[in-house]
Amino acid sequence: MDYNFSYEFLDNNTDNTSEESGNFDLDLGEVEPCGRALSNNFNKIFLPTVYGIIFILGIIGNGLVVVVMGYQKKVKTMTDKYRLHLSVADLLFVITLPFWAVDAASTWYFGSFLCVSVHMIYTVNLYSSVLILAFISLDRYLAVVRATNSQATRKLLASRVIYVGVWLPAAVLTVPDLVFARVQNTESSNFLFSGESVETQHSRIICQRIYPQETSVIWTVVFRFQHILVGFILPGLVILICYCIIIARLSQGTKGQALKKKALKTTVILIVCFFTCWLPYCVGIFIDTLMTLNVIQSSCELGQAVEKWISITEALAYFHCCLNPILYAFLGVKFKKSARSALTVSSRSSQKVTLMTKKRGPISSVSTESESSSVLSS
Repeated sequence: MDYNFSYEFLDNNTDNTSEESGNFDLDLGEVEPCGRALSNNFNKIFLPTVYGIIFILGIIGNGLVVVVMGYQKKVKTMTDKYRLHLSVADLLFVITLPFWAVDAASTWYFGSFLCVSVHMIYTVNLYSSVLILAFISLDRYLAVVRATNSQATRKLLASRVIYVGVWLPAAVLTVPDLVFARVQNTESSNFLFSGESVETQHSRIICQRIYPQETSVIWTVVFRFQHILVGFILPGLVILICYCIIIARLSQGTKGQALKKKALKTTVILIVCFFTCWLPYCVGIFIDTLMTLNVIQSSCELGQAVEKWISITEALAYFHCCLNPILYAFLGVKFKKSARSALTVSSRSSQKVTLMTKKRGPISSVSTESESSSVLSS
């Protein structure tokens, strides 16, 4: 996780302090640069709290989507397939958050195998969930703008291309975790400025990508830019272009104005939520990367502000996996009906009859996912 990059900078300084722990007339700015311990204390409280909330909401929301999709065994549209892929990706992502919450609050207790495994699961599903959102926007573009002749293309995207365009790249991007992620025992120092008393030192186990020392900055910068490009810019452009074209198309004509207004509102919400969640975080790591490259002159105050900004906006970005079930499932009328059917404590026979009646007609016709309903139903 990106906030762990700060430990590499901290470790290089604390190694020196362990050899001179009795010399309290050292320049404390060199021992603990810019009051970094204060930032770490903030993360110990803030990150576990937010990760816990995201974990609970993400499990409930995405778990419900998976249950409902499983309940609809024979009633799956292309939209349903994307919902299922997205919820599985988000579920696997939030499952890693308790590990990072414990790591932020205390230390890494889970050993080397889980360190690599959690890093890989975290990475593959972080990228896949964002790329799936791009595929959903592309599917909606085809359904709205090219509704009459896009069925074959949409089926190909939903059933085959998604594995090559989403899951394969996301899996390939876990290779750096396999190579560099490891457990390391390091000393960290916390300085308590209470009167004249200063200090306490303790050992801490960390789980992070550890690059070769001579090329550490290069690897860090490369993977930061990779994260920004693949995890935000490329899918963000696809989402923005597709939805802007959809908005332009839905704004034309006079038929079904009420339904079109609702569709436009939903589309704008999808765009705003994506960029609100991910843009601040990507701006933060971009600025931090420029500081690492000395493109932006760093200062103590700026370093502290950027580090805290990254911690807060990272949590905001991860909150998107809690919003996905609401934005891409619960806003759809059809999904809400299916969820009520799946969760209603009634006889199995009556539920089966309902499903059988729904299987006829609307599911196979293009009109189910026409210009307006294709935007609203997912």
